[in-house]
Amino acid sequence: MFRNFFNFKSGDECGSIFVSVSKMKTRKIKVILSLFAALLLLSAFNRKEPAARNLQILPKDISEQQLDEVMTMYCESLKVECSYCHIPGDMASDSLPEKRITRHMMQMTNEINEKYFGKNSGVVGCMTCHNGKVNPNDAH
Repeated sequence: MFRNFFNFKSGDECGSIFVSVSKMKTRKIKVILSLFAALLLLSAFNRKEPAARNLQILPKDISEQQLDEVMTMYCESLKVECSYCHIPGDMASDSLPEKRITRHMMQMTNEINEKYFGKNSGVVGCMTCHNGKVNPNDAH
């Protein structure tokens, strides 16, 4: 009825327009589903492995952000870079003596804080003695 109103005859362009619109919707859906599947597949291969950890004093469940903040504080307190205590590419290694010394210092400050100021008070830290120097005895 409407085809005659618009002067379309059966098999004319009106029918082909409806078929084209239907095919376009189907193609769009296929493209979207294909992209979504590709994204899922790529994300499965792009999983970042957690860095090896060798935490002996700090809590084992410390977040990456908290660990970064603590390490940044150590670097700032002694005015050193990460490589002062860590081997680049193997941060968990204990081969540098500075890392072992740092652990002893961490135990010492934890014990002082717990004994005199309350556990996890953080009153005494690296900066307390080091004040931006590797050796706290350096007067300069």
